Amino acid sequence: MMAQLESATHLTRMRLTLFLTLTLLFPPASRAQDSDKDGLPDALEQSLLDQFAPTFLVGQNDCSNVPAEFTPDLRKPTVAEENGTIYGQVFPKNASRNEVEVHFYHLWRRDCGEHGHPLDTEHVAALLRQQPSGEWKAAYWYAGAHEQTVCDVSQIARAGTLKAEDHGATIWISPGKHASYLNELLCQSGCGADRCVQMHPLAHAKVINLGESAHPMNGSVFVSSAEWPLTYKMDHSNFPADTVARLETLPVTDIAWVSPGKHPVQGIIRHSATTETAIASSGDATGRALATANNNTSVALDTAQSSTGNALQKSFRKTRHALATAAGKTTKAISPN
Repeated sequence: MMAQLESATHLTRMRLTLFLTLTLLFPPASRAQDSDKDGLPDALEQSLLDQFAPTFLVGQNDCSNVPAEFTPDLRKPTVAEENGTIYGQVFPKNASRNEVEVHFYHLWRRDCGEHGHPLDTEHVAALLRQQPSGEWKAAYWYAGAHEQTVCDVSQIARAGTLKAEDHGATIWISPGKHASYLNELLCQSGCGADRCVQMHPLAHAKVINLGESAHPMNGSVFVSSAEWPLTYKMDHSNFPADTVARLETLPVTDIAWVSPGKHPVQGIIRHSATTETAIASSGDATGRALATANNNTSVALDTAQSSTGNALQKSFRKTRHALATAAGKTTKAISPN
């Protein structure tokens, strides 16, 4: 009996020694490190950032060049180099961790459009879901454009609409103002300054994980600076339940406004009398179709302009004829016999 106890004790000691050895060689932190304390391993976050990094199209002659990389470990946002660096963030959407939100930030030295200012904080986002097979797929994409302003034309779409379920979406970035668009045609939205012309793919250098605002990673302490609204954007979801539910009522081909109630105002600001009604109607507060993946919106606007032009021409011809007739009758009335 004593021999059996001694043998069991020896085996237990061996197992404990092996456990301690493996722990020293391969600490748990190295296997599932979670630097930003959000419940997701750093390795998983970086893998998702790399897989779903968008293809950004930027202006060839943007006055702020390309997105910038900022000096780490400095609380004041300080441009280290304008090299096309993209910053990322990944955080869970539910307790089971099988649904996550991914943000991609393109940060610029300055906004050099109308009412320009130093530093420009822009981003797009994706809502990802883990499949039974373990792989991750995007369910929705969001593009921020003039967020939190009267000119807000941020958009949301199903990932299938954009053909971007297992990789990044294609994003158009307006030169100067750097608003993000899910569709090239939509780049003419907003309050009139945006035009996506002479665009080319951004060859971004890398995707750097920012972590969370309370627990920044990779030296990104500049996220909490009051000089830009980066903390606010990091702490808010771009896929609230009511917005997603509204999108799901639309046809699968549609891209939707995130804040549809603002768009009639923008139509009046941006467009002349011949087209403002059409624009206002296409973006009214009901949240109906904004645009499809084809050129239906463009065709609708062309048709509206053509119809308005035809109506004005007909009205002019009728008015001219009526005036000529009236003039003829007047001349006949006062002519001598």
